[in-house]
Amino acid sequence: MGESKDSAKDALLEKMKATKEKWDAEADASPDGPDETDALLSQAISMAIDQGKGWAPGERDKYLEMLLDDDYIPPLFASSKEELDNSGLAEAFSTLHNEGETPGKNILDFKKKGDDSIALGRKNVVKNMSYYRDAVNHYYEAYHWACRITAKEEDFVPTPEELLAAEDDPYFSRQELDALTSVICSNCALAHMCLKNWGFVRDECKKAVDYNSKNLKAWYRLAKAYQMLQCWEEAGNAIDSGLEIETDNKELLQLQKQLDEKVRKARLQRQQRERARAERSSRIKEVWRYCKDENIALGRLPLVATVKDDEDEDEGGDAMEHRWHHHYPHTGQLPKRLSQSDGGGWTWPVLFVYPSHRQSDFIAEFGEDELIAIRMAQMFPEYEGYGDAGETEITWDFNNEFRCSNLAVYFEVHCLEEECSDKRLVIHPDSVERLIDQGSAMRFYESSRALKGDEGPEMTTVARCLERKHLHHQRKAWIKKHGSLWAKPDPCPVVQVHPGVTLEQVLRHKNLVVPNFLLTFVLFPMEHPAHKEFLKEHKCIGIVEPKEA
Repeated sequence: MGESKDSAKDALLEKMKATKEKWDAEADASPDGPDETDALLSQAISMAIDQGKGWAPGERDKYLEMLLDDDYIPPLFASSKEELDNSGLAEAFSTLHNEGETPGKNILDFKKKGDDSIALGRKNVVKNMSYYRDAVNHYYEAYHWACRITAKEEDFVPTPEELLAAEDDPYFSRQELDALTSVICSNCALAHMCLKNWGFVRDECKKAVDYNSKNLKAWYRLAKAYQMLQCWEEAGNAIDSGLEIETDNKELLQLQKQLDEKVRKARLQRQQRERARAERSSRIKEVWRYCKDENIALGRLPLVATVKDDEDEDEGGDAMEHRWHHHYPHTGQLPKRLSQSDGGGWTWPVLFVYPSHRQSDFIAEFGEDELIAIRMAQMFPEYEGYGDAGETEITWDFNNEFRCSNLAVYFEVHCLEEECSDKRLVIHPDSVERLIDQGSAMRFYESSRALKGDEGPEMTTVARCLERKHLHHQRKAWIKKHGSLWAKPDPCPVVQVHPGVTLEQVLRHKNLVVPNFLLTFVLFPMEHPAHKEFLKEHKCIGIVEPKEA
């Protein structure tokens, strides 16, 4: 097979040679003689014949098929390395791009250009910043070439030919290359310092010390960057790292003295945050163990409503208010265990929601052994407590309907008992998702605190990104199963609560899931139209009644 291909290719070369001789003869016989085009064509064919060029059998068809492929991208228009590799001409283009240049030589040349630009910028009396911008670009080029070099082994011994070629193509050991790259990044940070781009100074210095942890200038510039960014503890750490290399460095010692008080306060605040976080973790673990032992189900709600910043703009800013908006001001509250002197029981944060009037009440500590009727009597006393006019003190109760004996109490069933054990259950993004383990409970609680700003703006941004990712996965799973987010589940059923029961009886109901650690009751005046509409949409599947003595 191989011999037949070679013979076919030889025959093709012979045919090309004969055709060339024929064309040359015709050009010589022409009255005007061979022109410049004929000469160039003849020369090209001669070179192709000498190098054995020409289409082997099947090569031309294969090449044309590749060109006509819809996925083929010509190397000239390739926008990524992968596209260039797929074109099959990556090596040729690399040779063309680097013709007459070598990576090692380019590193040193671009580094020198950057150094010269910084020197010119310092000499310039009118403070022209363009010199420093040029320096940044030159250092970026030098770093680019440094990343393309393959370092030699430590035991590498060059041959005489390699030593001679090293003048045009220098080689580096791994240690030498890392040291040079560290200097390039550190010098680039210096150029950014002159431009007061402190974020870039920080990033370049971090790269510099990653390549060479002994680069003293990089540590100093990193400390200065953190100082200007007001990251005091990080600045102190950079100063300490630099002083480990040179304990009597004047610049670092001066900066340390200048920032000493701020660094000390920042470290103290971090220790306090870590202590508070450890205490919160301990509390969440205690709550989780208690709920697991007592068969109390916990759930969570989405802490964000969108997966991107401009999502609300797509709806024209008229998006409906989230049905859980009453929850969010109180997100982050946790059940508490009372001291032994107070009985040793547990108290829960409880929310009373009044959909008929779009109002709510928050109770920070509702004891498990308390009767719901007692709390309701305190909040909504009967007519005897209203005076001669018989009007309630609630400003939004226009029809004086909110009396203890006139209120129906419900809780929503977010997960039926037979569904709760199914971990594959797909949850709509607006619904309550059950917390399945202690880790998920801790992550949810920390995210809720971070989104309220308790951990600073950076942690708020991180928590928002994580919550948006979680919401995106929920939406994706729901769309995959149901086709659209508009295919919402049926309104959840409800269970009526007799006011004579204790909070403990409600918490241990088999169909209750407590969202956001916040037990939520829905209350309606008995004869209010909204009550009837509520029961039409939400099927009542049971009632929690007082236990017999």
